[in-house]
Amino acid sequence: MQWNLFSHAKRKNRFGFADILVILLLLAVLYAAAKLGSGMNVPFSPDRQSSLSLDPKWLPYYAGRSLLRMFIAFAASLIFTFVYGRIAAYNRTAEKIMIPALDILQSVPVLGFLSATVMAFMALFPGSLLGVECASIFAIFTGQVWNMTFGFYHSLTTIPRDLNEAAQMNRLGAWHRFVKLEVPFSMIGLVWNSMMSFGGGWFFLAASESISVLNQDIHLPGIGSYMAMAADAGDTRAIAYAILTMIALIVLVDQFFWRPIVAWSQKFKVEQTEASEVPDSWVFDILRKARFVRDVNRSVRTLLRDGLAGIAASAPRARRSRISPRLGYALKWGLAALALAFALRYVYEGILEIAKLSASELVRVVILGLWTAIRVFVSTLLAVVWTLPAGVYIGTNPRLARIAQPVVQVFASFPANMAFPVITILYLKLGLSLEIGAIPLMMLGTQWYVLFNVIAGAMAIPSDLKEASTMLKLTRRQTWRKLILPAVFPFLVTGCITASGGAWNASIVSELVSWKNDELQASGLGAYIARATTLGRWPEIIWGIIVMCLMVVIVNRLIWRRLYKLAEKKYHLD
Repeated sequence: MQWNLFSHAKRKNRFGFADILVILLLLAVLYAAAKLGSGMNVPFSPDRQSSLSLDPKWLPYYAGRSLLRMFIAFAASLIFTFVYGRIAAYNRTAEKIMIPALDILQSVPVLGFLSATVMAFMALFPGSLLGVECASIFAIFTGQVWNMTFGFYHSLTTIPRDLNEAAQMNRLGAWHRFVKLEVPFSMIGLVWNSMMSFGGGWFFLAASESISVLNQDIHLPGIGSYMAMAADAGDTRAIAYAILTMIALIVLVDQFFWRPIVAWSQKFKVEQTEASEVPDSWVFDILRKARFVRDVNRSVRTLLRDGLAGIAASAPRARRSRISPRLGYALKWGLAALALAFALRYVYEGILEIAKLSASELVRVVILGLWTAIRVFVSTLLAVVWTLPAGVYIGTNPRLARIAQPVVQVFASFPANMAFPVITILYLKLGLSLEIGAIPLMMLGTQWYVLFNVIAGAMAIPSDLKEASTMLKLTRRQTWRKLILPAVFPFLVTGCITASGGAWNASIVSELVSWKNDELQASGLGAYIARATTLGRWPEIIWGIIVMCLMVVIVNRLIWRRLYKLAEKKYHLD
């Protein structure tokens, strides 16, 4: 019997076919990243750019360049999420500044960022394409990061009391609390929010790769630029090729990246009874069988543990030093003063620019903002109407989730503005006005924030609570009122906040659409900022962004933040 057990353990730890597949895949990814990354740092001048081609043979290369930008932006978003969300959740003084700042940042249009960041990064990397690449990645980053940060912050503020007490009793330090409690507890919501945020990056891919700011047209190699060129040329065949390539790309990312992570994240679900059905992934099954993955995982954990032990050992010596606290205090206030000086400088310059506008123009922009606010509110409300029942149904049915996840991922990740040319043709033929037609265009890119958050909330409902509702023989209405709605309410509020901010951002591309020489425009702040950005009119850009930020903050303070506090106090697992 002992020999059989030894033989089984030996076979389990043996280097096998799964290891070969994993190593080959890893080498292929590293080679592709190096090959694609080398094209980011080449000589560049706005006057002499490398021309892009609509030949379909270039689509794999363009898709690879776009995907590399997406993952670089996602890695930066993940780091920002952990740092920013944790500080905002545990420092009440900082929270009063950081959360409103997050409201403002998520509402500032991507095109508003591009106007400043393109010039800044080009000055930082003169004569190199790397500057424009960094600006494009930063624009994608701004389309991904806010939803993830809100989701992580929400998870930290709703950690059950008994888990917090257990962490205190075991005297977990900041790092161990982070890796053993905070990240595991927030994992399911973080994964689904990350999928949605990744899709948000796709949404503005065309705007971040085909840049038209300050009367300059800059085109980066990528599928977003390819789609923009095809739309400008009115080449329907090239548009079809781009759409098919995008769908194939999204499915591959879902199968090789997101689905394994969803399957892995189920082990962090807070429940006392194991679920009868859980999401699965053939890629995740291969990774679990590979000895190479276990060895790498063990080595990384050992390295982190030894590094943290060394930091902990040196900490007492640092505390005994008399000069370190003074230096830290001076450094903190010095950096704060420097940041304040920069902020005041740009505020002063912004005021000087806004002063160039007439009073009637200032008032007109505010009125345009109110029109856009109505569209944002209606689009968010319509999104909740269908995503709440659909998200709960998907999240509570693992079999359906296996089928629906890739389908939803395709729709959510597919850049809605790639469908805008087709919708524009439809509007032109039917004679529909964009005043109302802009609302469905906003929903194409923002309704998924609500859906993914509701799915995450439904999947996080513990199996023992579901079994208890079955044993109590609750009716469907009672189950919704007593279990489902309270469980998903915090996730729903998070989704509505990010969807509302995303709708403001999407107004830039939803209120002004074109096909060949035909153009449709709605009366709104989004169209105003888009037009001003293209023409390089800084006073109009700055005032438009300020009005948009103020309106977002006011709505969030009056509606969403109050619902958020209600979710923290009443509707969380405890």
